[in-house]
Amino acid sequence: MRCPYCGNGDTQVKDSRPSEDNTTIRRRRYCADCGGRFTTFERVQLRELTVVKRNGRRVPFDREKLMRSVSIALRKRPVEPERIERMVSGMVRQLESRGENDVKAETVGKLVMEGLRVLDDVAYVRFASVYKNFREAKDFEELLGELSGDEDHDQ
Repeated sequence: MRCPYCGNGDTQVKDSRPSEDNTTIRRRRYCADCGGRFTTFERVQLRELTVVKRNGRRVPFDREKLMRSVSIALRKRPVEPERIERMVSGMVRQLESRGENDVKAETVGKLVMEGLRVLDDVAYVRFASVYKNFREAKDFEELLGELSGDEDHDQ
């Protein structure tokens, strides 16, 4: 692993431990050249995914971008980071296990919507307002009507 500080390609692992849900290995590393310390994370990757955008453009799937989008929707919400991590890992596993390397951006968006709907209503509405490109207050009213309709059915 290359040192992010000096670029040295030979760094040493000082400590490794699994994450709480055993889906990630956290490694503390040390660079003998500059003395820099940094952390890396190792995850299983079943396949290389490509996201096909609505305009047909193809971009490599980026787990960190997915995590940023979810985190923005959940900003200042009372949701533990571990639950967010589990949700994102579950979404990635779903996408990888579909058996296809190409994934439509719409599929990713729908997975995020489903995950946030279960996790936090406010984050769900935040994400939906951007994902569905809300333009007017009535767009929010319709979405909130759907949410309250779901709650009536659950009881």
